[in-house]
Amino acid sequence: MALIVQKFGGTSVGTTERIKAVAGRIAAFKAAGHQLVVVVSAMSGETNRLIALAKEVQTEPDPREFDVVVSTGEQVAIGLLCMALLERGVKARSYTGGQVSILTDSSHTKARIRKIDEERMRADLAEGRLVVVAGFQGVDAEGNVTTLGRGGSDTTAVALAAALKADECQIYTDVDGVYTTDPRIVPEARRLKSVTFEEMLEMASLGSKILQIRSVEFAGKYKVRLRVLSSFQEQGEGTLITFEEDTKMEDALISGIAFNRDEAKITVMGVPDRPGIAYAILGPIGDANIDVDMIIQNAGVDGLTDLSFTVHRNEYQKALDVLNLKVKDHIKAADIRGDHKICKVSMVGVGMRTHAGIASQMFRTLAEEGINIQMISTSEIKISVVIDEKYMELAVRALHKAFGLDQPT
Repeated sequence: MALIVQKFGGTSVGTTERIKAVAGRIAAFKAAGHQLVVVVSAMSGETNRLIALAKEVQTEPDPREFDVVVSTGEQVAIGLLCMALLERGVKARSYTGGQVSILTDSSHTKARIRKIDEERMRADLAEGRLVVVAGFQGVDAEGNVTTLGRGGSDTTAVALAAALKADECQIYTDVDGVYTTDPRIVPEARRLKSVTFEEMLEMASLGSKILQIRSVEFAGKYKVRLRVLSSFQEQGEGTLITFEEDTKMEDALISGIAFNRDEAKITVMGVPDRPGIAYAILGPIGDANIDVDMIIQNAGVDGLTDLSFTVHRNEYQKALDVLNLKVKDHIKAADIRGDHKICKVSMVGVGMRTHAGIASQMFRTLAEEGINIQMISTSEIKISVVIDEKYMELAVRALHKAFGLDQPT
């Protein structure tokens, strides 16, 4: 008998019929003798509806009250799922994040989990009950409702699995695993049997939407075995996200190709080439709570240099405003230029550690397709390039084929 944490996303519980289907799947696991804790997201579209309601009342919603509103979607979902389980004769009990005592900090809309009191869940499991927990939410030390940010239900599931020392955390979604790239762009993309936490973390950070990045970080830190499965297929082993020592890292050169359309590039031109200039530019950007991704500073000429960096496209205009209002005149920059029609394409694989020539093959492949590289960033297991957005799909298809990712292993 295993202790398993299962998480079902919004599309999995998008209608009452789907909720009943999920209840059937959960009941089958329970009948097989497993102990189960189930984490549920709000029904598909419900969180967006609640956000829209909040903004109709207050243009910039108060963070505390905003969390109170948007957290209700998960409360509806856990109640309905427990009703469906009880209808099947399965003993089940639902809990909000506060009832389980998922203690977070007080950063409303993007809180981080500090502690989980698993005593209540263990008592229910010992009595043969199935526990259903609302994802995406917790409470701070003052008892205020907090939310964990978009995709936070994944983080809830992994955190509960870590606290309970579960045998496995299963993430059910609308895909049947992690693929070498998006099958909608490359129909020949293959489902991976396993990837390492490092690879999955890179893929999540680079634009793969399968798992929320914080959940992968959490799983890697606390050694929680993750498995991605489809809510809509009864059979299938999905993709196991596990430890590097459990994989044969020499077998696969590249595990996958990720891409992100939500990028924008900003270049601050003609600034003095002196110590501290990067901080003078990026410090105010950080103070404005804008995340910076790739950064390139050119070699100085005639005492001047250019610095380019990328931000999320939603924060592009905000970043330009900060630079124009607070930075440009202060550092005597010649100009500030932006481009919001770019994308990032990345190759990920632990095999990079033991193989040379991957970067040159990537660059040659893009050159043969006439694709210009604007920025390059590398790590031990990743190579990312910024290119014109219109070439994204061509680049992904070409690289997928060039590195043999369409070939069965």
